[in-house]
Order: sequence, then structure tokens, then C-alpha cells
Amino acid sequence: MMSKGFFFSSTVLVLGCFLLLNSCRKNTEVITLSYANFPPDSTFPCIQMEHWKQEVEKRSGGRIKINTFPGGTLLGAKDIFDGVVAGTADIGNFAMSYQPGRFPVSEAMDLPHFFADSQTASRILAELLEKFQPAEFQEVKILTAFTCPPGVVMSSQKASTVEDLKGMSLRSSGTLLEPMKLLGSLPIAMPQSDVPDALQKGLIKGIVSSAEVLKDMNYAKYCKSVLAANLPVTSFAVVMNQKKYDSLPEELKVILDALYYEQSQWTAKYVDQHVENSLAWAQNEQQVEITTLPPEVITGLRTRLEPIFDSYRKKLTERKIDAEKLLDFISKHPALGKSE
Repeated sequence: MMSKGFFFSSTVLVLGCFLLLNSCRKNTEVITLSYANFPPDSTFPCIQMEHWKQEVEKRSGGRIKINTFPGGTLLGAKDIFDGVVAGTADIGNFAMSYQPGRFPVSEAMDLPHFFADSQTASRILAELLEKFQPAEFQEVKILTAFTCPPGVVMSSQKASTVEDLKGMSLRSSGTLLEPMKLLGSLPIAMPQSDVPDALQKGLIKGIVSSAEVLKDMNYAKYCKSVLAANLPVTSFAVVMNQKKYDSLPEELKVILDALYYEQSQWTAKYVDQHVENSLAWAQNEQQVEITTLPPEVITGLRTRLEPIFDSYRKKLTERKIDAEKLLDFISKHPALGKSE
């Protein structure tokens, strides 16, 4: 005859096995996340998205699966942040300058600092967001942050000096609008998709953007002159729905957290190299003339664009945010003057 102790021990053993199996089942459950992006899939913000997806899926041993949605197929450019907060997408990549005034701390990066490359700017942006923990991101988890490369002027008529830009109609958007006004050009806002036709018809004489579009959008076909002036960058952040992030097992959170700086650096290095390749292709195969402004001219441009900083300081003072702390952090950062 079996004792009560035997039945008790057996029950405990069975219960323990059930809990263990249930725990193992949870640990092997695949978590599927949606990732919204707005540019076409061939552009660098989407290239970085696919790289991040591969790294997360690999490092999680397949426990996380990412479904990516480029080209605004899930959320539009101005809807991504709110869409992530609402849970329409679990993750989203967006440009802060597309919603002026909403991300005041981030806007400090998009002022005319004349960064040498994306690697410099992206490092400073990632560190700035981590250090200051801006309230503008309190509803989400920041997964990484990076910038596009500095802007250049691509034009159908020769532009080898800043004076050549005076009165020139140039497609400019976001962070580049005000600097181009102060430099004397006629900035014109229009969708990227309308630019080739506008160039062909002479409605605009060029475009101000980072230089990878010379090849990616084939602007070298129409713009045979490039003025490399290290114009403002555009900052991007990849954010995740906070509740979704909080629901992840700790070991999966560690994987995402570890990619914060790594992904920022990978993206910046990738797009800087892509710019170099695009400029070389444009010069060698499309006979594009490239002029780089000397350091003393850049110094003069800083003075001409100082009103933009004054306006920024005033806006942040009204919102009780210390603009000087942000600007000092950027201007005194050790990455300036270096590419790492």
C-alpha cells in the first residue's frame, strides 16, 4: 500500500515538471514585432532597419521575429511616432525634424554645426539622448539614433562658391530651409518624388540633401555641380512601444539595449561610405564637378547662420529648457573633428 507521502511527492514532482515545461515553452515562444519606416526600401534608413532586424533575430536565437514595413506601408513619415505610442507598430524609425517644435532637445543636432560626417553627428546624437533623457521621448523606448550625412548642394548650374547660390531655386526641406534662406538661395519645398521632373523642366535648379541621392535617385543625371558645404544633418530615432518593450523577457531586453550604440555606429559608417561611393560614381561616370569649401569659408558661414542658433535659444527658453547645456555638449564633444 502506497503512503500519503508518496502521493504528495508524486504530485509535487508532476507539478514541478508542468511548471518547468511551461517555463520552457514561454522561453521558446517566438515574439513577433512590427517595424514601420517611411523612406523607400533602397535608402539608408531602411538598409539599417534590415540590418538591425537580422542582428536581433540572430542574437535572440530566433525568439524575436521582426516584420518590416518600408516606404510608409504601415505608417506615414509624420505618423510613425504616434503610431508606435498607440501600438499600431511596435517599432518605428522617424525623423524628428518632420514635426517642428515637438522634439526640441533633438532639434539641437539639426542646427548648422557643420559636422564632417554622419559618424561624428550620430555619435553625438546617441550620447546626447542618453545623457539628457529628453521628455519628448518619455512615451517610448529609444532603440537607437543616427543622422544622415551633412547636406550638399547639387545643381544643374555651376556652383563653386556660396555666392553662386544667391537667387538659385533649390529644393530644400526640414532642417535645410532656414540655412539656405540665410545663404541667399530660394528654398522650395516639394516631395522627393517630384524633384526629377522639376529639374528637367527647370522649375528648380537643384536640390540640397545628403549626397547619396546623387546615385540612389540618379540626380547626377541632372545636377552636374556639387558644392560640399557640410550643411545641417537630419536626425533620426528608432523607437519602440514602451509597454511592448516592458513585456519582453529580461534577456531579450539586454539584446535590444546592447544594439543602441552599435547600430548607430554601423548606420553612420554605412551611409558615410555610401556617400563616398556616390560622389566617386558621380564624378567618374557622370562628369559631375565637386567643390569642397575650405575651412576659412566654413568659419564665415557659421557667423552668417548664427541667427538660427539665437532663434533656437529663444524658443527653448520659452519652454524652460536650457539650450546652452545642449549646445555646449555638442560644440565641446570630443568627436568633433574626428571620424571614428
